[in-house]
Amino acid sequence: MKPWYETSFGNDYMLVYKHRDMEAARKEIERMITLLGLPQGAKVLDIGCGMGRHSVALSDLGFAVTGVDLSDDLLEEARRHDAYGEVEWIHGDMRELPFEDGSFDATVNLFTSFGYFARESDNVGVLRNIRRVLRPGGLCLIDFLNPNYVAEHLVPHSVREDEEEGVRIDEVRTIDGDWVKKEITITELVVKEGKDAKRQYMERVRLYELDWFREHFASSGLELIGVYGNYDGTPYREADSNRLVMIGRAI
Repeated sequence: MKPWYETSFGNDYMLVYKHRDMEAARKEIERMITLLGLPQGAKVLDIGCGMGRHSVALSDLGFAVTGVDLSDDLLEEARRHDAYGEVEWIHGDMRELPFEDGSFDATVNLFTSFGYFARESDNVGVLRNIRRVLRPGGLCLIDFLNPNYVAEHLVPHSVREDEEEGVRIDEVRTIDGDWVKKEITITELVVKEGKDAKRQYMERVRLYELDWFREHFASSGLELIGVYGNYDGTPYREADSNRLVMIGRAI
């Protein structure tokens, strides 16, 4: 059986998250990029770029952007968003980034695109790959969930109908040890030819605390220089910040 991240990031993923639009991505990027303080033209790698919303927003702000993702379906959608063909789109695994050492001035990893892997060494390996592709002094930004906020605000079950797409989306969320899991069931309201009446997916992410990142940034050659609770630079508070946004510098 394939791991969840090889099966869940397809056309149905785009349906589930279609409410996350380009305008929201631009606002998020404008806030986050201020934290990095990068000069115009800096080479930026978007790791786990998905549908490309943030990569295109970065490009529009004047950065030389490369987006890498494991999903061919999402990369195809990303190319559609990139009207002027300014972004370089690459198929690749974040554990083995297909770039030369020191290729980038900065990397970004957004929308909780971290902590996917069952093996601890694989998640640590992502950080080591980030360090490898950064030039000395280069910066990385990881936008992650705050485990405490997730535990406090988890919505166990939600259902919504998308009349335009003709589907019902049923999401069940649980915390299982040090994982947060989401089971997604998509049901066709009217069964279409060539489509299963019901399709199910799983998403799961490790509930890593800030201390875990402190330890493994350091062991990977990254200095943790900033920790924020949101995209606007609000200080991180373990008890109630809704995000864990971290900036590291390549040593």
